[in-house]
Amino acid sequence: RRWTTASRRNSGMTAPRAFMLAEIVERLGGELVGNAEVTIRQVATLESAGPGDIAFLARARYRPQLRATRATAVILPHAERDATAVPRILCDDPYLYFARVCALLNPSQEVEPGVHPSAVIEPDAHIAASARIGPCCHIGRRAQVGERVCIDAGCAIGDEARIGEGSRLYPSVVVYARCVIGRRGIVHSGVVIGADGFGMALDAGKWLKIPQIGRVIVGDDVEIGANTTIDRGALDDTLIEDGVKLDNQIQIGHNVRVGAHTAMAGCVGIAGSARIGRHCTLGGGAIVLGHLALADGVHISAGT
Repeated sequence: RRWTTASRRNSGMTAPRAFMLAEIVERLGGELVGNAEVTIRQVATLESAGPGDIAFLARARYRPQLRATRATAVILPHAERDATAVPRILCDDPYLYFARVCALLNPSQEVEPGVHPSAVIEPDAHIAASARIGPCCHIGRRAQVGERVCIDAGCAIGDEARIGEGSRLYPSVVVYARCVIGRRGIVHSGVVIGADGFGMALDAGKWLKIPQIGRVIVGDDVEIGANTTIDRGALDDTLIEDGVKLDNQIQIGHNVRVGAHTAMAGCVGIAGSARIGRHCTLGGGAIVLGHLALADGVHISAGT
């Protein structure tokens, strides 16, 4: 597959789209109050919004900003129906609605398939025809790259690794041998998946390295922030379940299991063999020691 001129374009976000307020409500629901025909081109905060922008109010303490906003429209909770004369959408969760509007106005650009001439693809690697492989990438032996995957410049995909359909790897991501990323993953620059876990045995005062023979298995719809590292298992696999969201500079040790839809803020550290339940949240800089277990729905404050 040739690397065409069109393929060289940035494969990030497309130019914002524009919708009438009525079209947004038709697509996303909510109750519309005011002029339904105003045009919305972008999202913004109440303070910075201007003509063509839509903003949101989630907390009552920001009412002064609502009164002063120059936004064309706003998203409000039902209880704030009369807080402004600006055209508005009323809903149960303004922040969630705002997130959906942001995604509507800023769709991801579709992957334009192609393999850059500088990429090194081992002969028995399998790359879907709809995938995109950027400059200076290396795809290892028997690796599998799924449909509509986008692998940006300088990434290295190890032997027998698998990248699921619709996933995006930003520049300089490393996925070690045999590790798996599920469908629709987002992996930011500098991430290392599958480096050796910190496994050592003391032998007469010297450290003996224990080979780390497990893998890292990442589920579907997982986002991994820049410079985060996830170690491969010592014997069993390190598991990141579906829908997990990891911020930047997080360390996850070997044999850890992170339950579905858990979210971690920056600089969290999880030591080996810890078990984190589903729907947990961990604040920035929190530390979980090895072999501990958190039940589902546990919330850990920053720096804990």
